[in-house]
Amino acid sequence: MATLNVKNLSDELYEKLKKRSRRSRRSIAQEVSVILSRALAEDGELSVTSLRGLGKELWADEDAATHVRKEREAWD
Repeated sequence: MATLNVKNLSDELYEKLKKRSRRSRRSIAQEVSVILSRALAEDGELSVTSLRGLGKELWADEDAATHVRKEREAWD
């Protein structure tokens, strides 16, 4: 099993991590492992249009390149 050392972690972030590990009844190292495992479990790239609740239906028929071109033209 590999070992990971994290340097220059802010005191505030460390305290949050410590509190979270206590609530979960895990050591800090175990909590970091759980957090990393969950964060890295997501496969594939995320797309704004795949997110719920962000108005993806408004962009369904909009071509991204055309939209960007129109926006840039509006800057001039």
